[in-house]
Amino acid sequence: MPDLLLELFSEEIPARMQRKAAEDLKKLVTDALVEAGLHYEGAKAFSTPRRLALTVSGIPTHSAATHEDRKGPKVGAPDAAIQGFLRGAGLTSLDQAHIHSDPKKGDFYVAHIHKPGSDTKDVLASAIPAIIRAFPWPKSMHWGTGKLQWVRPLQSIVCTFGPETEEPEVIDFEIDGIRSGNITHGHRFIAPSAIPVKRFDDYVDKLDNASVILDADRRKDVILHDARDRVFALGLELVEDEGLLEEVAGLVEWPVVLVGTFEEEFLSIPPEVIRATIRANQKCFVVRKPGTTELANRFVLISNIEAIDGGEAITAGNGRVIRARLSDAKFFYDTDLKTRLEDRLPKFDQIVFHEKLGTQSQRILRLQKLAAAIAPLVGADVDKAKRAALLAKTDLVTEVVGEFPEVQGLMGRYYAIAQGEDDSVAAAIEDHYKPQGPGDRVPTDPVAIAVALADKLDTLTGFWAIDEKPTGSKDPYALRRAALGVIRIALSIDAKLPLNVALAHAIDGYNDQTESEALTSFESRQSQVSSEDVDGEQDLDNALESFGRRLRRDLDAKTPEIIADLIAFFADRLKVQLRDQGARHDLVDAVFGLGNQDDVQLIARRVEALGTFLETEDGKNLLAGYRRAANILKAEEKKGDSFEGAVDAAHLKLSEERALHMAIATARAEAEGAVAREDYEGAIAALARLRAPVDAFFEAVLVNAEEPEVRANRLRLLNAIRSATLTVADFSKVSG
Repeated sequence: MPDLLLELFSEEIPARMQRKAAEDLKKLVTDALVEAGLHYEGAKAFSTPRRLALTVSGIPTHSAATHEDRKGPKVGAPDAAIQGFLRGAGLTSLDQAHIHSDPKKGDFYVAHIHKPGSDTKDVLASAIPAIIRAFPWPKSMHWGTGKLQWVRPLQSIVCTFGPETEEPEVIDFEIDGIRSGNITHGHRFIAPSAIPVKRFDDYVDKLDNASVILDADRRKDVILHDARDRVFALGLELVEDEGLLEEVAGLVEWPVVLVGTFEEEFLSIPPEVIRATIRANQKCFVVRKPGTTELANRFVLISNIEAIDGGEAITAGNGRVIRARLSDAKFFYDTDLKTRLEDRLPKFDQIVFHEKLGTQSQRILRLQKLAAAIAPLVGADVDKAKRAALLAKTDLVTEVVGEFPEVQGLMGRYYAIAQGEDDSVAAAIEDHYKPQGPGDRVPTDPVAIAVALADKLDTLTGFWAIDEKPTGSKDPYALRRAALGVIRIALSIDAKLPLNVALAHAIDGYNDQTESEALTSFESRQSQVSSEDVDGEQDLDNALESFGRRLRRDLDAKTPEIIADLIAFFADRLKVQLRDQGARHDLVDAVFGLGNQDDVQLIARRVEALGTFLETEDGKNLLAGYRRAANILKAEEKKGDSFEGAVDAAHLKLSEERALHMAIATARAEAEGAVAREDYEGAIAALARLRAPVDAFFEAVLVNAEEPEVRANRLRLLNAIRSATLTVADFSKVSG
């Protein structure tokens, strides 16, 4: 069957847009084919800086005719329904519809819609121009006098269609003065001449000969292996960077790897700053001494041409720019070292964290207090946690971080070490932002853990307090990421972290801040009291004290609601985290259903133990028995009856119910004791022993006995089963 070749040739497309644009082109074209009834065998999309290309193989030459019977409204239906049916079916009047009869539903209209097959060339000639005109670029432009919007000026279009054994045809169409054809162009400098092409294989071969590697992944492979080989020959090792590799592969069509140098004096700059400088400004890789993190004074650049001088002029030009940039970076770094971190704190008085949450200075005070409160919970030194929280944000106002925001925290660690801070304090300054994503590491030093938790919990409680919560897919303040960060940290430590307590401390910091601001405002309004008026001063003191107590009472009243809502938010995030680890989300619901579950680590352990138990035969059968008991109770409780209370042993007539009564009492006591010891496997094992007596009870005992006392007693026994399972989880929330 015939194949399609499509190329959209333009001025340079931004590297960050290329891969998605190629996939968008493939989806839009293949969707148009399928919608027209043309099913294809395969499709692949490609991109270079100057072109998007698509090949679709195995497309039939014609689409098959289709027939559809579309049911409409009843005969005699309102006119609005009739008109809607006609529009949807593409009919102009009811005369074109048919009336069908149904013995139960009566007469109704049916449209017999027949669509003849279409020639594939006609489908392509119509669909592709529409796709090009409406292409979803993140940003686009128009040029000259034309109306076409494209990411960069579009220069030519290749569109051929035909089988391998024949000369393909050009699908003829025109867009804004650009007519489709079979002419492409090679490398801008090496082979710019026009190149006639036929089908995809021919197209790829001719581009290769014209110094264009069409496949971005192949360009990446060439760059990576050539760069490794070049630096290995120098006795060095490439510092690999997948993001930069993807970007430079989108900047060149014919990659040529070159190696340049810079002065060794710049190696006194932190290596991360050197890397950020060279990467951001020149899109170059750095290299290091093998087996170490120590950088060498070399850089790797990717040229788009094979220069006649072997690239000497290119590397020299890039070297001059890199030396200038590193000189700036060294100046910034040396300047920053002259000022101690704590001396930068006054600058934060003028920096707003959020208009409703105060300044960065106020936030730093909150972080200090919160880190000190969390420190004992995670085994951290309180004084070190306070010191780290005080300095954690100070590198934000340094020269280096102002130039390279991506090294925030890291530079704070360098400056802290340079001024003699404790190693744990320095580590906390760098790590308090972590983890920032699923692939980021979790802090391990207790001081860093305390400050990282304080940073995230302060953010969450603050934005919850002002009702700036995530909605749908919108999360402008990255609150989901902050919650997942808290969860990952909590799961990684040995200590217990009760979220209720930690959140209460976090909210307390905002309460103190709000109370202080309000009292200051109150004092200002009462400033007319004369300093010589002793009675007036006493009245003011009493008023201030009363005002402070009332404000604290009002603020404290909001705390339980905020904490409860945040705990529910953490539960949702924990479901995501545990599901990613292979756990069932319904088991998380079952554990949270017990209430007062705020220790992430213990919840995870309960979920794991419950999941393991429910995979066993004992677990499956006990769950079935629980559901049978719960369903019977639910039906009876709908009548308004309640079966809470103790089982009366005098009304237990059969040995099976007496055995179950004793088994429940024993299992519940053992399970509660195990839970108190945080031995969830032991608690589950205790409940597992209920399986046999529960099975025997339902096999031999009629719950709805004729005697009212016996019946009520047996229902209370079923309630005892339900209550016993609540020692480990709410089984009503277990699905399946």
